[in-house]
Amino acid sequence: MIEVLAKLGRGPVFLAGEVLECVITFTNPLSASSTSASSEMLAWASAQIHCQFHASENRVALPPSDGSKHDVQAENETVFVPNRGERGQCILSTPPKILFCDLRLDPGESKSYSYCETLPVDGPPSFRGQSVKYVYKLTIGCQRVNSPIKLLRVPFRVLVLHGLKDYQFPQDEAVAPSNPFLEEEEGLKKDSRLADLATELLMVATSRRSLHLYNISNTRGKVGTFCIFKTVYKIGEDVIGTFNFSEGDIPCLQFSVSLQTEESIQEEFQRRRGQPISFTVHARHQESCLHTAQSSFSLPIPLSSTPGFTTNIVSLKWRLHFEFVTSGESSGTCLVRGSQSEAVTWTGVEQMEVDTFSWDLPIKVLPTNPILASYVSQFSSTNSITI
Repeated sequence: MIEVLAKLGRGPVFLAGEVLECVITFTNPLSASSTSASSEMLAWASAQIHCQFHASENRVALPPSDGSKHDVQAENETVFVPNRGERGQCILSTPPKILFCDLRLDPGESKSYSYCETLPVDGPPSFRGQSVKYVYKLTIGCQRVNSPIKLLRVPFRVLVLHGLKDYQFPQDEAVAPSNPFLEEEEGLKKDSRLADLATELLMVATSRRSLHLYNISNTRGKVGTFCIFKTVYKIGEDVIGTFNFSEGDIPCLQFSVSLQTEESIQEEFQRRRGQPISFTVHARHQESCLHTAQSSFSLPIPLSSTPGFTTNIVSLKWRLHFEFVTSGESSGTCLVRGSQSEAVTWTGVEQMEVDTFSWDLPIKVLPTNPILASYVSQFSSTNSITI
């Protein structure tokens, strides 16, 4: 028996373009019955990253794939196929890397191997939607002599920040020594700076504030105004907005604001022409606001949610969805006098005519620092298997 343990050093969330580092440890556990003849042998071990794509057959019409080749290979137990037994299509994979060949472990002995791979920048982000899913996994395959291959899968999350791959890193100072033997070291230094660079770019993009003022009105007149100071956010931030109903001509009885994503399939891949867009609500605020001059809301963008993106198959966009309930009568008829005595009590009317209308405001949601997103990730940094 051999225990295989895979551990992601920095957590299970990465930016596309970063280097994923994983330490894989192979251990022959020491038991009471262990003897010098209890050594274990492994023929080989290999590792590879792949992205698996799943689509709902009721909503997405995909062209035929060449997945049959993988099925043929899957029958041959000497071939390493990382997505063996997985549903969907493998749309992206890195070249497999051999960790070792012919490993012998004595009882109580363990050996560790480091796997490093740069995540492709042209792949989709991790996403679990109503119509499609993009799932990233690191698969470690190992085989005993004359035994079937065993697979250890390590799922992780990928965030995509568009434009990051086009950024030109500044050149080092002219006084720095030039050494051709340090090229690899400089490359690793560049990769380590990628997360810091992304954090800086995201901070610049989401810190710009300017007043966005919108008039809220229906066919009968003005209801109020809505104010928001920015429309670009990172996951984990709060969307904050304010209402001013004091200048409105039409009384607003109630409003609700929903933070939503809209998942739309590209027209050429739609199962039915004109099929509806799928909406998901991530946060909602509802408030009764009759005789309220000003109000506000704060909606958190979950760290576990997916920033907006577009692929050749699906598009994900963010928006604020507003719903307003207004009075069909003047504000003076919303209350009735309940007593003719000196102590006057005003109460609400039992019935009144109302109008409802809605409004959508698009916003842009970007990724955040992957270390921050790792704190709420559903994936574990450590995975193991016994073979």
